[in-house]
Amino acid sequence: MGSSRLAGKVLMPLAGRPALDWVVLRARASHAFTEIVLATTTEPLDDLLAAHGATLGVRVVRGSETDVLDRYQQAAMESHADIITRITSDCPLIEPSLLASMSARWQATCAFDVLTNAVRRTFPRGLDTEMFTRAALEAAATEARDPAEREHVTVFLYRRPDRFHIEHVTQDVDRTQERWTLDTPDDHALLSRIFDAAPDPLALTQDRVVAILDANPGWRALNAHIEQKKVSTEPA
Repeated sequence: MGSSRLAGKVLMPLAGRPALDWVVLRARASHAFTEIVLATTTEPLDDLLAAHGATLGVRVVRGSETDVLDRYQQAAMESHADIITRITSDCPLIEPSLLASMSARWQATCAFDVLTNAVRRTFPRGLDTEMFTRAALEAAATEARDPAEREHVTVFLYRRPDRFHIEHVTQDVDRTQERWTLDTPDDHALLSRIFDAAPDPLALTQDRVVAILDANPGWRALNAHIEQKKVSTEPA
């Protein structure tokens, strides 16, 4: 709730429901997960978020505001998760079919420490998905000292490709210029138009979102100027 660029963003409305609802609903629609966990902070500002998460029927785990890595480890422990999928709550267009395909790829081999589409980018910003083992998470939580590695959860793993088996997910079409995440008022303005234009927001796929944007020249310009915060994942 305490986002520096858009406070309270995850409960802002999209098509009549808080943005967080769409993240949860779309994750459930993938049928890829045993349990969905909302990992938020113990700050009083997040009391409302925790209460809303409970109404959605998800497990709510609360931990450090700044040490997100520790919060993830706590959530994994409480849910007894062996494989964790990280989806940030500012991704209301997270794609169920992508989650399902990544889960199926993992189950088919079980050979990775990390499976990610967030490093070798071809997907729109806002569809970032990372899967990793409990063992990899625990190694990061135990050993990471760099504040960036504690805040961004998976950076510790990406910086050590010689230690962790990292598999990258890409798609044939390059949509890296598309920005469908919720981080600023301009992002919310764009997402609101997309959701309002969809007869069934839960059925929005990449192709359908692109078709909506192509049919409405000028909408992409609403947030085209926003610069994504950058964190280096280069090996230490």
